[in-house]
Amino acid sequence: MTNGDRPWEPPLAGTETEHLVGALERLRTTFRWKTDDLDAAGLRVRVGASSLTLGGLLKHLAAAEDSMFATKLRGEPIGAPWNTADWDDVHEWALTSADDDAPEQLYAFWDDAVERSRARLDAALAEGGLDQLVHVSGPDGQHANLRRLLCDLIEEYGRHTGHADLLREAVDARVGEDPPAGWRPKAY
Repeated sequence: MTNGDRPWEPPLAGTETEHLVGALERLRTTFRWKTDDLDAAGLRVRVGASSLTLGGLLKHLAAAEDSMFATKLRGEPIGAPWNTADWDDVHEWALTSADDDAPEQLYAFWDDAVERSRARLDAALAEGGLDQLVHVSGPDGQHANLRRLLCDLIEEYGRHTGHADLLREAVDARVGEDPPAGWRPKAY
């Protein structure tokens, strides 16, 4: 098996940047595999008392991608479709409003946000690497660096990929840590 069969696999002995970006890409890929190729009913399945759905997670992580690499990185507005909603917290709204969206729209939200994030992250890394300070700052005015943003998004995906594992298993019994070799997301 080659890395061409599993392009999402992080390098075995890469740089810090390669490992962090590789870890994010592996989580993105696993998350997308867990949510792939479902109809509206599948994207709305809930487990137990939880209100989480795969559709809600797709929309939430799309908003998180845009927030991380537009607003937090550069101080730019989050943009469409997030800026047209009537909500107080984009992440909560994304989780709770997804039942109103068609599957094709939910997949497009996520796929498009990830592509924007990849381009923004690549540009930022080329401009100044992981140590560069970004727009977002703490209450004391200290700015975060790009490394922190990347680690925060890895953490966000780690948490929600675990949720997606449980939800997908409840939908159709799909289990596993990684997609099969050669997997690609269904185009919508």
